[in-house]
Amino acid sequence: MHDPQFPPVPPISTGIKGRCPRCGQGRLFDGMLQPAKRCNACLLDYEFIDAGDGPTVFVIMLLGFVVLGLALIVEFSFGPPWWMHMVIWIPVILVLGIAVTRAIKGVLIVLQYQHNAAEGRLVGQDEA
Repeated sequence: MHDPQFPPVPPISTGIKGRCPRCGQGRLFDGMLQPAKRCNACLLDYEFIDAGDGPTVFVIMLLGFVVLGLALIVEFSFGPPWWMHMVIWIPVILVLGIAVTRAIKGVLIVLQYQHNAAEGRLVGQDEA
């Protein structure tokens, strides 16, 4: 879905910055994770956005691995009480979870736009 009026944008950096997948300038999100209605620079309608559960699955797998590893290192190195683990890891999981989810969601939306990805269809299937 390349528009000759707009040069292609790099998907990784554009998505991480939360910028428009067409022009790379406008905001992609209203707030932390809610996609905007349209780009405020090129007026691209963001109705096509359907990231689904993909970003969440990536974040759960990534943060689960990283935080569990760090928690085990802290436990075996220092042996803090259980409440100290709660004080350390709950804020870490919340902050990193939101930040990483936003970045991955942005990248997946930009890739979805660039590859004209849509709901799965069978070849030759009539449009209903």
